[in-house]
Amino acid sequence: MKIYDVTVPISAEVPIYKGDPGVSVSAFKSLAGGDSANVSEISFGVHTGTHVDAPNHFIDGAKRVHELDPEKLIGPCRVIEIYDEIIAIEPEHIGDLDGVERLLLKTRNSQFWSEPERGFRTDFTYITPDTAIMLVENDMKLIGIDYLSIEKSGSPGHPVHVTLLAKEIVILEGLDLREVLPGDYELICAPLKYIGAGGDGAPARTMLRSL
Repeated sequence: MKIYDVTVPISAEVPIYKGDPGVSVSAFKSLAGGDSANVSEISFGVHTGTHVDAPNHFIDGAKRVHELDPEKLIGPCRVIEIYDEIIAIEPEHIGDLDGVERLLLKTRNSQFWSEPERGFRTDFTYITPDTAIMLVENDMKLIGIDYLSIEKSGSPGHPVHVTLLAKEIVILEGLDLREVLPGDYELICAPLKYIGAGGDGAPARTMLRSL
């Protein structure tokens, strides 16, 4: 049984979605500085690196991240690979979803994590509104993708997010699937649980375990 850590580490070098807060990681206390312990301080937006979107991200008054159903975050999932030439993922690119409740999309985006120095990319592969509707119709619990948004950059009204979040489908973004082959796995996704502000999302340590 192999465990794949598909989490993008949070650091000062990680690409940030345009307009989101940057990352700061610093030493608040240090043994070297004469303190009694090492204590680090971090600051970042909740949609940094590998993270989940909660319904309140785009639907005001909807569920916040601490209210997400844990059952949606852990369980069987399927990883499918999308051909590199496909940028807009349509329903016909997904294939048979019979019995699938959690779906992760491995695309050309995963290779972007090999070049963090290029910063945020707007040319990432994404799913279309029609695909979002299809996922709702298939009673999906969670949908994940290997970049910082599941939706085309700059989409007016964010229809993909709204369609999925209105049905409380967990959106998992920023996965690193470079080492993962297509197939069936167990998903273990543990978003940071906090209360306050918008509760619109949270970074999530995410792993896949081979079956």
